[in-house]
Amino acid sequence: MATEQLEDPKAEEEVQKVARWKMLSEAVDNGDFQAAHDILEGATVDDQRRMISLLDAEHRDSLLALLPIDEQAELIENMAEAQAIDMLEEMSAERAADVLEELGPDVSGDLLRELDDNSSEAILAEFDDTTESEDIRERVSYAWDSAGGLMSDRVVSFTENTSVAEVLTELGEHAEDYTDDEVQYFYVVDENEILKGVLALRNLVLGRRSLAIGELMIKDPASVVVSMELEELHDSFEKKNYLAFPVVDANNKLKGIVTRDSMQEAMSDTQTDSYLKSSGIVGGEELRNMPLKDRCIRRLAWLGPNILLNLLAASIIASYEDTLQAVIALAIFLPMVSDMSGCSGNQAVAVSIRELTLGIIQPRDYVRVLMKEIWLGLNNGIVLGFVLGAIAAIWKDNIYLGLVIGGALMLNTVLSVVIGGLIPLLLKKFKVDPALASSPILTTCTDMSGFFLVLSLASAAMAHL
Repeated sequence: MATEQLEDPKAEEEVQKVARWKMLSEAVDNGDFQAAHDILEGATVDDQRRMISLLDAEHRDSLLALLPIDEQAELIENMAEAQAIDMLEEMSAERAADVLEELGPDVSGDLLRELDDNSSEAILAEFDDTTESEDIRERVSYAWDSAGGLMSDRVVSFTENTSVAEVLTELGEHAEDYTDDEVQYFYVVDENEILKGVLALRNLVLGRRSLAIGELMIKDPASVVVSMELEELHDSFEKKNYLAFPVVDANNKLKGIVTRDSMQEAMSDTQTDSYLKSSGIVGGEELRNMPLKDRCIRRLAWLGPNILLNLLAASIIASYEDTLQAVIALAIFLPMVSDMSGCSGNQAVAVSIRELTLGIIQPRDYVRVLMKEIWLGLNNGIVLGFVLGAIAAIWKDNIYLGLVIGGALMLNTVLSVVIGGLIPLLLKKFKVDPALASSPILTTCTDMSGFFLVLSLASAAMAHL
């Protein structure tokens, strides 16, 4: 009897994605703009990112050359930041400037900030002397994680002498310009764009048509300056349950708005960057379509120094070689003690980095962190030491071995959480990135102390082992 072959929808979808990538590559080879356009048009943003990542640098550049500037800009805007940077660096400065001007100040400022200085300056030199180009140059001058770097220039503002009727007429006649904005508040400025107040949409609609909006506005609204850092910006949103803050310069001139969503996304990006650094990815985001040389350098920058740090830990074992040879069972438990202690220490590192990021603690709070981690380390150390010590005693039928292993793990757990809690504070105080340096320092310290505690306690109890 014939059986019907059931197709896996996910497998079929994957086959179609691969086919689309091959079709896109062929369209580029043939210089077929329409085919390339149709393939990209029919793909989701995620599919576009994957197809671009599968193309080599030559094909990516050829693809962009096929597309008009507006479609190049749209494609680059849809890419992951690392992909977009690579694509811009592969372009001529003139073409990159055209693409970035098409994207507008918000996106282009963020991308230019991530380019190397030479590329960024070359592209900026190609910009026309327009107001939008000046806005882009200004955006590049702000740190990416400041209010100025996160703000949107899509802000709806009117002068204080404008009547309610005039504002409503303006909104009605140009409604399509505001469809992408959450227009709940309007900002009121004077003729020099100095922020004077904020006006809620409800008050505008219910206000008398003849009134000037300056009479309805809330005067001296809360605002943030362009230079405000991310942690302080986060605190401002925590204190005020606002969806957005107006962003002003030192002269109180309205520059844009920064939303709660933008702040939260930046916080998430910061945490992702910290995770990458703590995992040994130095230099920012890494994608597998990057040049092999760049990827190797990023990783070796962290792995190389780790060789020296591990040699320090190995030197402890070498100094107790006789003890280790006499009680070979210790070799089984040495890595367990150091690894479990390291895990406890990494938990403390993660909490300290998180609290530093949120502004909950400062480097000067070391006494509080110390006391909190000592008590936690003692409790967890007793539990973990008892469990591993009991396993060692039963397995090797030697209660003294259990006491050595359990005692070493307990003491090393206390030490590791204290070190893990304090290292980020110390590094932060000396302007060193805690996410980058905490992990290797902690690993070395917990390995050295774990090996030392196990071997020194074993030497003291040698007669019973």
